[in-house]
Amino acid sequence: MIEKRDFSTLGHANHGWLNARHHFSFGGYHDPARMGWGSLRVWNDDEIAPKSGFPTHPHRDMEIITYVRTGAITHRDSLGNEGRTEAGDVQVMSAGTGVAHSEFNLEDEETRLFQIWIIPDEAGGAPRWDAKQFPKGERSGKLEVLASGRDEDILAGALMIRADARLSGATLAKGDSITHRIDPAYAGYLVVSAGSVSVNGVEIGERDAAAITREPEITITALEDAEFLIAETRTH
Repeated sequence: MIEKRDFSTLGHANHGWLNARHHFSFGGYHDPARMGWGSLRVWNDDEIAPKSGFPTHPHRDMEIITYVRTGAITHRDSLGNEGRTEAGDVQVMSAGTGVAHSEFNLEDEETRLFQIWIIPDEAGGAPRWDAKQFPKGERSGKLEVLASGRDEDILAGALMIRADARLSGATLAKGDSITHRIDPAYAGYLVVSAGSVSVNGVEIGERDAAAITREPEITITALEDAEFLIAETRTH
């Protein structure tokens, strides 16, 4: 089953410096029908104004993945980590027993990013942060695993998360297709970052999502030049 979720139906909060859309219940937005998808708990589509951002605040027991769509984000945390993540690249924070961090757009342009939270397999553990460049050219026409809890993905270069889940991304030229198998024990959640695609014949536009269950194989075809991410998380 593929359930299309239009961008226009997402939760919305505009704080001036932050214009956020919520795929799942978050902050002041609550929809009992959208509390998560498998162990995927949050997918926020954030637009952050220049020279602004999230001041220092705490987290615990959550795997937090940031995918930068345009611009850049600068991270600082209570562990002493600091880093700047640019468009197309990824950072991961395993909150574990607790960490405080800030995320600021120090650029002269708006930053657009996806903030993705996945529930860890177990509570606790030492907090950690990591980031990596993922050149878009290297995932042209194929899925590249960006973050994962699976040993084989981590050995192949994915950022590590403490969850039986993975986040992959791809870019496709108009007319090109990717076929991907999804284990029946997992749910898929696909979000288009740019352009538009069809997923097993269902058209998914820019910033729309496809919530995927009981589809052992999906074929993603670019209706125009496109970029998308897909999270696969365990349902049972």
